[in-house]
Amino acid sequence: MPKKEYTSHSPEGTEKIGAELAESLVPGDFVAFFGTLGMGKTAFVRGVASVLCPGVRVTSPTFALVNEYRGKTDLFHFDMYRIKDADDLYSTGFYDYAERGGVILAEWCENIEE
Repeated sequence: MPKKEYTSHSPEGTEKIGAELAESLVPGDFVAFFGTLGMGKTAFVRGVASVLCPGVRVTSPTFALVNEYRGKTDLFHFDMYRIKDADDLYSTGFYDYAERGGVILAEWCENIEE
């Protein structure tokens, strides 16, 4: 599949891009986010959720590590900021979520590139 590039200049634009991507996501997909604070990661997730889990209130999972949204396709929104290795990743329940068949969106994946 050819690479597609998007540019957004507002939270609303970022949400729109997320909603567009959501149309092609299926259970078991994993979307990795790389980027610093304020890049629009949570806005992007709001866009995805608007399609997969209409009506849910999306918040950053910074302190919870994972937010779960139920919908047409379940959505698991991870924050990997404090995850430093495979043991930390395991302790989040990540692998259990992966087996449940929803879509995983994970912020701060530069911390767990493997």
